[in-house]
This record gives sequence, structure tokens and C-alpha cells, in this order.
Amino acid sequence: MKIGILGTGDVGRALGTGFVALGHEVRIGARSANHEKALEWVGEMGAHASQSTFADAAGFGEVVVFATLGVANPDVVKAIGPESVAGKVVIDVTNPLDFSKGFPPDLAIKGDDSGGETLQRLIPAGKVVKAFNIVGNALMFRPELPGGPPDMFIAGDDAGAKATVTKILGDFGWPNVIDMGGIASSRWLEAMCIAWVLACSATGNWRQAFKLLKE
Repeated sequence: MKIGILGTGDVGRALGTGFVALGHEVRIGARSANHEKALEWVGEMGAHASQSTFADAAGFGEVVVFATLGVANPDVVKAIGPESVAGKVVIDVTNPLDFSKGFPPDLAIKGDDSGGETLQRLIPAGKVVKAFNIVGNALMFRPELPGGPPDMFIAGDDAGAKATVTKILGDFGWPNVIDMGGIASSRWLEAMCIAWVLACSATGNWRQAFKLLKE
């Protein structure tokens, strides 16, 4: 499968590495075609990886991953053009974090809206699924933690897109996927990110993830 990843930070490169390890073709996009981090990553990954602009990566991908800063998503959508992801599964890994008051961050979008809902409005023909946003990049691919694999929570309006993302998550080592419903549930998943940050910061341990225990 062809994967377009928008964003060259730690999250984008970690997910790209996972997709390459699984045999997918990955194109990582940045604001410029010759972004230094992207070129370095492609050099490490080999033949299944390439780099380009946001727009080219979005057009390349059968599945497109938003791994940019959440507050930058409107600008990224302008750069790619909403039509470039029409009909495609779009994995929204982002959180709209607000660091204006320092650490820990707050959510720039909260209450009766969310970053996930905002992205879906910006790309109405894309099939947005919020996923991967509740854990750090070090655990996104094949997480190994005491107590078994953690759970991943997802949200999105399109059932088929959620099925595709659930399959991807299984391949990434997340066998337990909890569907939280429509994209409006991004409000709570983005809040879970803040809870994760607070818990990790308090303990100094960033290798933590959520587990929903069942009877």
C-alpha cells in the first residue's frame, strides 16, 4: 500500500518507519521537497521510502497520515488542497496543543469541538480517523510493555475507514482497538493525550499507554 505521511517530526518518522518495516511504500512530506530530516530518514529507510512536499505526499498516498502540529492542520490542508485526499482514509495522529502558558500544554480546541472534527470539516471528502494520538512516538510501532499490549482508542464517521485503520493498528502491534464512535469523540481522545502527558510527566516515565480492563 502507498502511504503519504504529512510531517517530518518524531511522530511522522516513527510511523513511517513502521509502515516501511511492514513493506509499504512511504512518502513523507514537508513544506519543502528537500527537508533535511526527511532526506536523512529516507537515507536510513532505503528503497521503500521517499520524500517530497506535503501536496505530493498527500497525492501519493492511498492512506494519508496527518502527523503535523495539530494547530498547523489548516495551513497543511491549504498546502495539499482538500481534493487531494477525497475518498481516502486519513489517519489524524495530531493533537491541537497550546503551549502558550508553558508546560504542560492545554488544548487549543476543546469543549464542543476538537482538532479531529476541525480536520474533517477542512477535508469533507476525506475519511478522517483519529488514532495514535494518545501515546508517544516511541510506542507507536509494536509497543512492548508489562501487562500485555496496550489498547488504542479511535474515532471517525466512516465505518470502512475505521476498519482499515483497525487493520493497520493490528499490523503495528495494537490488537485491541476500541471504537469510540464518530469523529466528535476526538474531543475525548485529545483530552486523553493531555491526561497521558500529565501522568508521564508526574512519573518521569514516557513509556506508558492506556489499557481498558474488561470482565
